[in-house]
Amino acid sequence: MTHDSLVSLSAVDARRLIGDRSVSPVELLDACIARIEAINPAVNAMAATCFERARDEARRAEAAVMRGEPLGLLHGVPIGVKDLEETAGVLTTYGSKLFRANVPDEDNGMVARIRAAGAIVTTKTNTPEMGAGANTRNDVWGATGNPFAPLLNAGGSSGGSAAALATGMLPLCTGSDTGGSLRIPAAVCGIVGLRPSPGLVPGDRRELGWAPITVSGPMARTVADVRLLLAAQAGFDARDPLAHDVDSAALAQRRPIDASGLRIGFTDDFGVCALDDASRATFRAKVDKIARHVAVCEPVCIDMRGIDRCFDVVRAQNFVAQFAEIYERDPSQLGPNTRANFELGASMTLGDAVWAHKMQTTLYRRFQSLVQHYDVIVSPTVSVTPFPWSQWQLEAINGKPLDTYYRWLGLTYLVSLMTNPALSLPCGVDHAGMPFGVQLVGPARGDGRLLDISEALEAAFATDDALRRPAPDLKALSEPVPELRSIVSSPPILSNRSRMA
Repeated sequence: MTHDSLVSLSAVDARRLIGDRSVSPVELLDACIARIEAINPAVNAMAATCFERARDEARRAEAAVMRGEPLGLLHGVPIGVKDLEETAGVLTTYGSKLFRANVPDEDNGMVARIRAAGAIVTTKTNTPEMGAGANTRNDVWGATGNPFAPLLNAGGSSGGSAAALATGMLPLCTGSDTGGSLRIPAAVCGIVGLRPSPGLVPGDRRELGWAPITVSGPMARTVADVRLLLAAQAGFDARDPLAHDVDSAALAQRRPIDASGLRIGFTDDFGVCALDDASRATFRAKVDKIARHVAVCEPVCIDMRGIDRCFDVVRAQNFVAQFAEIYERDPSQLGPNTRANFELGASMTLGDAVWAHKMQTTLYRRFQSLVQHYDVIVSPTVSVTPFPWSQWQLEAINGKPLDTYYRWLGLTYLVSLMTNPALSLPCGVDHAGMPFGVQLVGPARGDGRLLDISEALEAAFATDDALRRPAPDLKALSEPVPELRSIVSSPPILSNRSRMA
């Protein structure tokens, strides 16, 4: 097989062909590296690489196949790991100059699980500093450009993973998600990203172990590939208070669903989220198309007032927990954006925290009462078409100023607070010709069911020119984009309007 045909393989097909000795892990890795070297200069998706170690692991993976040894779920499949995840012996910077020389001695729990399943860690993928923000750029690695238009942003904070997948540089990548950091880049780069239920993919190093807002999850080009990676990532880890036993074999098994029998409830904005008028029109046009493939597709209404302030408080607690020691030692070691988020959290009171958790509980119960009447709730994933990566934030939607730099992420952070599994599925292109993603929200703790539904809809979308997954023009990415390696402005400081009393 040629390099191009090898990198075009799905992860599921690559793993199957490795297992039956039709594809060599060494050849597959070499094809991925060749694609990285050819395309990455145009999008800057990668952080540190470990090609030589990966080649050694690929040779050993091939030898294991030839000896007839038992093979893991991901045996011999190259993978990119987001640069927020610790990797033994491989530079892990978190997108921060403070950690420019940080080489961990151990893999974190999730990375250890995928490596134990046979995945070959090939690169780290780019992320904004400490994962803060939905525009993947930092002072260590530069900016990641969108594969469909490199001077536009690739979303964040898992933008490097999304760009790498969209361009065929790797078949699988990891992501993480607090307010949409996995789903947003998936949507704007035209790939699939799943935010799993809290505790399904264990996180052994979260400072607030009992808090369900931040999760790690799988990213790939197809739902089946996302399912494969999730099955390897999921499982019990006593270091995570939310982790629970998982039947990985059952999670990996697809249960066929007929899309024509699905009941879908759809919402443009959950009644409270900012949404660009053009994106609203795009979504409505997509819904009209989707309705032809399912049994029921009807609008839903729900009262989610209070969600924005709730997210402000819950999110800020993470920054206080993670960065207090660094801030107290020397605030200048944190970038302006991370520092401002910490200071916002430090200004909050116990009363703010109690109010937020009470409100989250109220809204959670209200949301579940809606979800139980449908197979899936569908919304846009992102509120606007991608804007230039050189623009740190979106300041207004439909001419109305946003009160904080992350308010345009409301469609995804609302769902994060509800803790339901949510998947961004490619759904054609938007009014600007950029990838458009729909967010599919499943029943509470119903990750397997959501994947089954998503796979059925993916198959239905593939038959419709207006809904099928778009692909970038790789020929147009043959030239490097030097601007991506430079940072042209400082990130914003949180405005006084966003600070809590």
